[in-house]
Amino acid sequence: MRVLLAALLAILLAPLMAGAEAIPADGAQRLSAPNAEQAAILLDVAGPVLVARVDAGVPGWSVSQQGEIIGHIGSTWEIAGSVGYSGQPLDVLVAVSPQARITGALLVRHNEPVLTLGISDADIVAYVSGFKGYDLAAPTPDTSALPPVISRATVSTGVIRDGILRTARTLAIGRGLISVGGGVDRLTFTPATWDQLLAMGALAEARVSMSEASSALAGAKVPVEPGEGEFLHLWAGIIDPPTVGQNLLGQQGFTRAIGTLGAGGSALIVMSRGVQSHRGTDWKKTGTFDRLTVVQGDTRWQPTDDRYQMLKALDLEDAPKMKEISLFTLPPTIDPTQPFTLEVRATRPTTAGEVAMTVALPYTLPDTFRLAPPPEPEPLWKQAWQAKRLQIAIVGLMLTVLTLILFAQEWITRRPRLWRIGRLSFLASTFLILGMGLNGQLSVVQVVAFVHSLLTGFRWETFLIEPVIFILWGFTALGMLFWGRGVYCGWLCPFGALQELANAAAQRLGFRQIAVPQALHERLWVIKYTLFMAILALSFYSMHDALILAEAEPFKTAISLRFIREWPFVLFALALLTAGLFIERFFCRYLCPLGAGLAIPAKLKIFDWLKRRPQCGRECRMCETKCTVGAIDAIGRINANECVLCLRCQVIMNDGSQCPVLKRRARVEAPQ
Repeated sequence: MRVLLAALLAILLAPLMAGAEAIPADGAQRLSAPNAEQAAILLDVAGPVLVARVDAGVPGWSVSQQGEIIGHIGSTWEIAGSVGYSGQPLDVLVAVSPQARITGALLVRHNEPVLTLGISDADIVAYVSGFKGYDLAAPTPDTSALPPVISRATVSTGVIRDGILRTARTLAIGRGLISVGGGVDRLTFTPATWDQLLAMGALAEARVSMSEASSALAGAKVPVEPGEGEFLHLWAGIIDPPTVGQNLLGQQGFTRAIGTLGAGGSALIVMSRGVQSHRGTDWKKTGTFDRLTVVQGDTRWQPTDDRYQMLKALDLEDAPKMKEISLFTLPPTIDPTQPFTLEVRATRPTTAGEVAMTVALPYTLPDTFRLAPPPEPEPLWKQAWQAKRLQIAIVGLMLTVLTLILFAQEWITRRPRLWRIGRLSFLASTFLILGMGLNGQLSVVQVVAFVHSLLTGFRWETFLIEPVIFILWGFTALGMLFWGRGVYCGWLCPFGALQELANAAAQRLGFRQIAVPQALHERLWVIKYTLFMAILALSFYSMHDALILAEAEPFKTAISLRFIREWPFVLFALALLTAGLFIERFFCRYLCPLGAGLAIPAKLKIFDWLKRRPQCGRECRMCETKCTVGAIDAIGRINANECVLCLRCQVIMNDGSQCPVLKRRARVEAPQ
């Protein structure tokens, strides 16, 4: 269904999209590459830096200083595919240090309406700066320390937050700064014997007999005598887990062994006995243990003497007697949580050169010694729904009450006083609670964003970040099938409620109402439909310009920002409200692009709940003159595109003191 709708929209809007700015599938042409100055600021370093593009694996940029990598930078649009509420890319550069900490973030491109008009640059700089210092490698990430989303820009800043966290985490994993499989458990200790350590996989073991070595080293000047004796009996393993290291070396020996390790460093123990030495003697001259190689993926590492400790004996009573025990500190390029292979090379001279054999000892850290992987950050939309349970309950209660009102409309409209009190009370709740309290004001910008998302890649997460808005849109979409656009415009729009309440007060104060001639009234409708199409068409050429044109809606000024804004916007909103004192719902009638946008799909309405009499428009035109928005024509027909479902016409039809048809019927039936 969504694909069909997107295809239909693409056909209908094809003329409008000519010349529109396209979004490349890979986003490469839209990236904002950081310069050296920006990189230095993001990584909080002084002095010149070198920025190099990295396309292998997770794409981004590596930043170096004096030949050393000091951090990595990624784009939220390139890595996380961040798309704002406008349906356009929302690009933030995120910097991560080698210690897997966010060091800075910079908003470089967006088309968000509230970030363009309503939120200052200082607010955004302060918001993205609040992510500095966040530890991506923490076992339990503390999201409470992160800056909260800005209440007047919940969706836009929520997308920024989600993009920063996902990009930083992906970048840290891709650069090997954190492990997706969790780290090594360096705290838990359980007493274990030698056999138990072997059984749990804490130590890997390989044995080569003299006969096997004799066969492999055939041709040596000094042949290896075959036999059942041990040419090389090898054991190796990571000693970081106390269950391994403390059992093998004892408490003091284990403390000394790991005392020189840096943060996150790991140590590999290699033990052997037999004819062949795993160390040899050449390392004393060269500084490199050329007989040993640790292989992990494409990485091959040979230990050096600066990473070596010689151990004389094990502290474990039932451990076999070893000939050599070596302890090596692994470099950062070797991940102890990932499988690797220890290779020991044995050589013998021959008349033609030398013959060699390699003993391979595969090792994988047992799951017993692994920490649980760092939890994936909970999607922001889930956090929002959990944090706003009270607001969701309030909105749900209001929608339930409205549903009951609309389903029981015939019973209610037969009681004019109940209808009047109920409607004004609900409108007051809409304005005060839904609008001023919960900021639940829908906008034409959201309609445009939805259209763009259908055409460029729909993502539920973007719309779910703001629960109140999402619920209102869901109810409005369903309500349009049952009742038309009036279910929102007439009952749930805070600015519409403000207009009607202000007009009701004006009438009580004796303000004279202006009756717009029907011919002019119908022609003025063209304004809002033209405005809606202009905003939608302009958005395909320039979203920024479309958002400026969308300021024809006073919703942001009056509801979202509560009139705390520059004076031209406030003056415009007040002018519309003033006009509404004399022409009920003036803005709704002639200027509202949101109402026009809702009226188009409302043509799919499948029920007709509003009743009319054959005499309507012929013998009586009271409903026409009393209609809130002038949605009833001269012959009594209700224009569903303009109706706000206020139910006033239904009250008049059922009121024997107002409806001429009921009055005449009462006079006829009176003598009887």
